[in-house]
Amino acid sequence: MDYGMTVRLDQPFGETAERVRGALREQGFGVLTEIDVRATLREKLGAEMEDYLILGACNPPLAHRALDTDRRIGLLLPCNVVVRADGDATVVEALDPQVMVGVSGEPGLTSVADEAGRRLASALEALAGKPAHTAASGAGETGAPRACGLAGEEGPGGE
Repeated sequence: MDYGMTVRLDQPFGETAERVRGALREQGFGVLTEIDVRATLREKLGAEMEDYLILGACNPPLAHRALDTDRRIGLLLPCNVVVRADGDATVVEALDPQVMVGVSGEPGLTSVADEAGRRLASALEALAGKPAHTAASGAGETGAPRACGLAGEEGPGGE
């Protein structure tokens, strides 16, 4: 089961992470949390792995609408966006917000998830210059993006 959207960029990890933050901001998402998984696992377990960040993105107007519909949806917020090194490239992945609708069973969240998905897909498309891969596309990492995540700061359409 695919539960996210993905783009693969032939760019260094550090540069990509900064571009992801900017692309999210352009779509009204702010980064509320940032987990450096590589550093955490190194510190806590002495384990080594590739560069791997989990960004907790939030779009306040969308989060507000979701919480007004289902107070328990906070258990699934914010939207996780992963930035991870993959050889000389960097992979960016975002959770499909429709997963939240499915988990909650609350059909009233569908429109919020649709909008969040459009915004996150637009952010990933801006990074890649082409559509993101999703399960719906069936076209590898160059297919059309689908919905993804509730999270971020105010921006276009989120005022």
